[in-house]
Amino acid sequence: MVRRLQTVDARGDPPPRRAIELAVEALAGGDIVAMPTDTVYGLAADPFRTGASDRLFRLKGRPRHLELPVLVAGEEQALSLCTAVPAAARRLMERFWPGPLTIVLPRRPDLAAELGEDDATIGIRCPAHPVPLALCALAGPVATTSANRHGQAPLTTAQAVAEHFGAEVALVLDAGSCSGAPSTVVDCTGEEPKQLRAGPLPWEEVAAAASAR
Repeated sequence: MVRRLQTVDARGDPPPRRAIELAVEALAGGDIVAMPTDTVYGLAADPFRTGASDRLFRLKGRPRHLELPVLVAGEEQALSLCTAVPAAARRLMERFWPGPLTIVLPRRPDLAAELGEDDATIGIRCPAHPVPLALCALAGPVATTSANRHGQAPLTTAQAVAEHFGAEVALVLDAGSCSGAPSTVVDCTGEEPKQLRAGPLPWEEVAAAASAR
């Protein structure tokens, strides 16, 4: 049987229930789903499904030493993935989530998620977009990466994602254009937060929120 890519309208807040259910089904089958976020379109896989993350690494052409970040529906899901969460990280979650901030934290030692070569840390983000929030609420945390081949510019529309990846992606959730900047990334595994990647949130604002009492 010839596999075909399916594109589904996911506009709305909340997005159509059927669109989210189709994405959950695809992820549960180990397939890759493309979806909008508050920054750019992303490719998503279920990191707890054997082989799914490997498929995502191959599709993206992403080196395995560049670990896949994880999207969550909120702070509760985030805390289920990590351990020894410092107070600064909790303040950042409260201040900037949902939003364009990825927080790197100590990974739970027993976490059965395939995200790359680093088993010590995990990058987590709660996006300010109804589609990934609804998907994570129903499916649980998902591993993601921007929708493009490694080293190329992110794709900003569902049509561009569909044309570029074709049937290598099982489903594209279409919610219009996504052309924001990739998230700010902050390492909270040490004594003081450190910026790993500049993004939409100014570092001065992030540092001030992390140190607030």
